[in-house]
Amino acid sequence: MTNIIPIGNDHAGYELKVFLSDYLTKKGYSIQNFGCDSTESIDYPDYGHKVAKFITENTDAKGIVICGSGNGINMTVNKHQGVRSALCWTVEIAKLARQHNDANIIALPARFISKELAVEMVDAFFNTEFEGGRHQKRVDKIALT
Repeated sequence: MTNIIPIGNDHAGYELKVFLSDYLTKKGYSIQNFGCDSTESIDYPDYGHKVAKFITENTDAKGIVICGSGNGINMTVNKHQGVRSALCWTVEIAKLARQHNDANIIALPARFISKELAVEMVDAFFNTEFEGGRHQKRVDKIALT
């Protein structure tokens, strides 16, 4: 995995993005900020597409997207071929997204999770490997050809 983590967010995810960026930088990651830098209302697709483009061009990378519910930005990035983004709200879901689905983006619902839970989920997401095996044939069926 590349050491660069792309992060995209809307206004609702701004504070969580700053918090996670600081946390991940202290852990030695480089952050590529594709999100907005204020709480002023913006349109999440404008930022989600940038993260998805980074992921499709850097296939060994994993990214983070954040909006109020996590849904809108998750739907946006999943429109891109090669992106498998998982909306996560528990550590177990974050782990399973990696183990079973080979997710390459974690989507976080900023208005519904604590900063502490976000850290736990991001750590689980970035430290869990894809199991392959029976899951690989399912992942292979996700992309439209």
